[in-house]
Amino acid sequence: MRADAQRNYDRLLAEARQAFIVHGTDASLEDIARHAGVGIGTLYRHFPDRYALMNAVFEQEVELLTVRADELLTADSPTDALVRWLRMVAVHSTMYRGLSAAIMAEGDAKMTACKVPLRAAGGALLERAQRAGEVRADATIADLLKLTNAIVLVAEKDPERQAIFDRLMDLTLHGLRTPAGVTAQA
Repeated sequence: MRADAQRNYDRLLAEARQAFIVHGTDASLEDIARHAGVGIGTLYRHFPDRYALMNAVFEQEVELLTVRADELLTADSPTDALVRWLRMVAVHSTMYRGLSAAIMAEGDAKMTACKVPLRAAGGALLERAQRAGEVRADATIADLLKLTNAIVLVAEKDPERQAIFDRLMDLTLHGLRTPAGVTAQA
């Protein structure tokens, strides 16, 4: 990529990240381009649609979540590691109002740059907890990520979001565990 094109790309990402934090993921693409000092055509040359821009903005943060998942694979408690990681995913999603809705609304066709690595990273943590017999065998990482994003959506709409967020996460994560004395099936 040419140096000027790279500068434009970097400015667009920086402006988009800030706009998504302040205004949510439905922020005006025209405003993002204007604040980056480029035309809307330049934005669309780099990012053919809103989802391409969102994937690029969140790619670095998703990478951090996957690195953290790798680190948690050696934690003493597989279930605690999974729970900690799901909370990290939720906290990441709450930074950007509308991110959870965007991820859930489009199924698997959009936001693949976010979904694929998150599912792989979380899937490894889930499998470890299931092998240890601590987490229900019928749980899937896709389900857990959908539940996490649904909780974030609810918290976004609630003025006392931290309390509701914590309560719903606790209820959901408690439901993952196998009942005492029952061995999870592989």
